[in-house]
Parts: sequence; structure tokens; C-alpha cells
Amino acid sequence: MSEEKVTSNEAIVRSGIAIDDTFAEAFGMSASGVVITADSAKWAQQSAVTMTGFGTSVIGCGAECGIDHEVAASDTPDGRPGVRVLVFGFAPDMVEEQLKNRVGQCVLTSPGSACFNGVEAGQKIGLSSGPRFFGDGWQTARKLGDKRYWRVPVMDGEFIIEDKVGVVTDAVGGGNFLVIGRDRVGVLETCELAVEAIAKVPGVITPFPGGIVRSGSKVGSKYGAPASTNDAFCPVLRGAVSSNLGPEDNCVLEIVIDGLTSEAVGQAMTAGLAAALEAGQSRNVTRISAGNYGGNLGQHHYHLKDYLP
Repeated sequence: MSEEKVTSNEAIVRSGIAIDDTFAEAFGMSASGVVITADSAKWAQQSAVTMTGFGTSVIGCGAECGIDHEVAASDTPDGRPGVRVLVFGFAPDMVEEQLKNRVGQCVLTSPGSACFNGVEAGQKIGLSSGPRFFGDGWQTARKLGDKRYWRVPVMDGEFIIEDKVGVVTDAVGGGNFLVIGRDRVGVLETCELAVEAIAKVPGVITPFPGGIVRSGSKVGSKYGAPASTNDAFCPVLRGAVSSNLGPEDNCVLEIVIDGLTSEAVGQAMTAGLAAALEAGQSRNVTRISAGNYGGNLGQHHYHLKDYLP
């Protein structure tokens, strides 16, 4: 990977924090979403959390998944509290397979759950094509307007699932920025507050644990793996490699953003950077940078200076 080298005189300084004159490099993806409802907000949330597990990176998980937002009972198809989940993959068929497995294993199995389309789009993929067959021939379909729903008998009643779900092919995965500082406590607290701000932006997720990734990567590996540790940003390798860290930079954490649209990712970048700059002033944050591959892989480039508050 060819990571941009940034010198101090190329950085913008806000509130004592340097923002590198660099860009986040992101990739075009396909994405879909479902609204999960249940008898209570607690169980809708539990089902959504389970469904989005092991959904950090398409490199190893098959999909990047996350909770977008809670949905009020007044806005769900069955009038019960809900949660919208977003699923990102490289192509619609990849997203469809992930929905089949994740809904079948994590939503169908969850007490009182139902599952509906969460993304309105012209292109559709199957949502019920796997889970409805759990009914073993006892499943029934009903059409309401132009939408078809399936009723699958289960031990606590019936599992209701919409037949099709919308999928968009102009989604974006991998928007990001790096928070760099003197100690891990301050950098982590800053990132936590930035993730909270990003969560208020509709149509985006931060798929890594708690929205934060410690293991930023570069392309390739001496062992043949598709990715390996981003050594230019590893403090313990400073002096052994061509480092992108200064002498007081002892911790780096990354926030990765996926969005249904490029505009949504841009809004999330702005919200996250604003929160990071405000929080980082008192938490030993020294710099904010971004991960890219020299502009050679991803078609979406988010220049940090364009998204500063």
C-alpha cells in the first residue's frame, strides 16, 4: 500500500490538533436494509445486535453490517417497535446470501420477531427466500397492495417476513478517519464520542466493534493474506519502518463508515470530525489523518479538509 506521507506544514491546525491534508479512500458497494420488529424495543434491539454480529469487514465476514437507527412503532409495518439494520457487500447476490443466512439464524429465531424491507429501491432481492422454507410446507403467503408477506409457523406463534427487499448498488464502504494521540485512553474516549455523533446521521453504519477499529490495514501481506497491519501507523514499529507517526504519537484508532449514499458518508465524516476535534482538545489527541491506498483502489475520495466543521 502506498500511504500518503504528510509533513507538518501541510496540515491544518484546529484547536491544537493537526488535520493532515490527505483523504479517505472508499469503495463502491451494494447495500440493503431490513426493519426488525418485536413485541418490545428490547427484543427488536437484541435481534438486530445478533444479526449484525461478525459483520465488520467483507475481507473476512462476508458482509459489513450495523444498526442504523431505532424505528418508532408508528413507522413500522406492524405497529411495533423496530430497528433498521444495514448490510453491505460487493454485489447484490452477495448481500442476498448474507440476508438469507443472518435473518434465518438471528431474526427468525428471536422471540416475537418480524422482518420487513428497510430500503426502498427499484432493484429488489429476495428476503424470504431462505427463512420461509423453515415452515416445511406450512408457510403461507399474503399480498397487501404490491407487497407479498410470508407467515411461517413457529413455536411462539408466527414469523412474518416480507418477500423482497430493496438493494442499492451505489452505496459506499470504507469512508474513514484516524485519530492519533499520546495515549490510548484519550484516543479511545475521543473515538467513542465521534461514533456517537456519526450514529445520528441516517443511512450510515460504523461496522467495527463499537464503531472503532484498532487494526487498520494495508493491502497484501508477506504471507499471502489480502491485508496486513498498517505498519506506517503502528507506534511500536516507529524506527523500524517508514513511519507516519511523530515522536509523541503513541496510539492510533480508526473509524470506518459505510453509507447508503456517498452524501451520507460525507455527512457522517463531518459529524465525526467535528466531535473528534471537540473531544480531542482535552484528551491528548495530536492529529487526525485518514487511510488510503494512494488513490489507486477506491473510486470515492473524501478529503479531510472538505469535511471540517
